[in-house]
Amino acid sequence: MLTLNQIKEPIASELEVFEKKFRESMKSRVALLDVIMGYIVKRKGKQMRPIFVLLSAKLFGPIHDKSYRGAALVELLHTATLVHDDVVDVSFTRRGFFSINALWQNKIAVLVGDYLLSKGLLLALKNKDFELLTILSEAVEAMSEGELLQLEKARRLDITEAIYFDIIGKKTASLLASCCAIGAAASGAKADEISLMHAFGMKAGIAFQIKDDLFDYGTDNVGKPLAIDIKERKMTLPLIFALSKASYWEKRKVMSIIKNNNNDKKKVAYVLDFVKNSGGISYANQKMLAYQNEALELLASLAKPEETIPLKNLIEYVVGRKH
Repeated sequence: MLTLNQIKEPIASELEVFEKKFRESMKSRVALLDVIMGYIVKRKGKQMRPIFVLLSAKLFGPIHDKSYRGAALVELLHTATLVHDDVVDVSFTRRGFFSINALWQNKIAVLVGDYLLSKGLLLALKNKDFELLTILSEAVEAMSEGELLQLEKARRLDITEAIYFDIIGKKTASLLASCCAIGAAASGAKADEISLMHAFGMKAGIAFQIKDDLFDYGTDNVGKPLAIDIKERKMTLPLIFALSKASYWEKRKVMSIIKNNNNDKKKVAYVLDFVKNSGGISYANQKMLAYQNEALELLASLAKPEETIPLKNLIEYVVGRKH
């Protein structure tokens, strides 16, 4: 499997241009905001979403200013949601760094998230990128619905497999789908091509989230504490499948631990073993690979074998990554 740096090579120069434009789009005349924006830029992650935007754009034409604006629009929105999420989750670290709310407290963090969102909206509106803004706004609507649906279901822990896929489709995959659709739209792709790229991004996003959920049951150091989903009472696919195969009494015991003893290390370890021994890990892996294959089939239908190689490599990275 290629490394992410190798996957980036076809758009390495374009990513450098994007980073400069993205930093420019975050600037403020308010000194405090400018300091915080600088901090956000320095602790940027893998930039998966801009990579999806630019690789999708390159499928349908050369990367130009509209492509960069599309990538910046997505990244501004995504960063805003992360800042707000840290406030909601009372999280004081992200990617090994202090979160904005940890350093500047909740009120400033919420305002920073609002600022990032408004910068994205203005970037699109000033350049009349209405199609890109429509695609992203639909993703924001879906993301909000997904978050609220997950919170609603977390109270009763009654998430079925169908509801799980509904949640991750809205909460995670919708943004990745918008990346691919925005990239295509920025390059002037036809309506059916934009729709296909959106569907491709949905499949890729679901595979991405299942992989993230599987990290909860692994032993690798992935930057996320083991069993954090169980401790936060999040019902993910490996657990949902294991519970569907359990006896009444075993299911009752596991659910009781998740509801009442999710900070007891020994009892949480029992749940982890229960999921592994019930085939939950294997089942989730199979589902992840199925979504990967469906995404690759959509790419193949474009009949652009050479041009789609970077996106194929990116999908393989998504499901094969160690963190």
